[in-house]
Amino acid sequence: MPRSVNAVASRRRRKRIMNLAKGYWGSRSKVYTIAKNTVEKGLQYAYRDRKTKKREFRALWIQRINAGARQHGISYSQLIGKLAAKEIGLNRKVLADLAMNHPDAFKAVIDAVK
Repeated sequence: MPRSVNAVASRRRRKRIMNLAKGYWGSRSKVYTIAKNTVEKGLQYAYRDRKTKKREFRALWIQRINAGARQHGISYSQLIGKLAAKEIGLNRKVLADLAMNHPDAFKAVIDAVK
């Protein structure tokens, strides 16, 4: 009796990896075993960096808020503390956007907490 192989599933599995490897350089996009390793590593980086992206954006927002606040004579930590005390519920993303793109509105927020 001939050996039974599930060629449909094997081809689908390999094709999925090769499609994910499109655009890679050289054998990384042509040879299945190398493409598989590269795709797996790329997916690991993607998973890790989805977390890292959140940290980096929060740090960027804090820097922008701090720069905007110091132009008005108050530090970032003082501003955040006073916002919490006055129960003004603006998050860092919104505050950073105000500091960058709407300085008048940001000044109004700072005047509200002083």
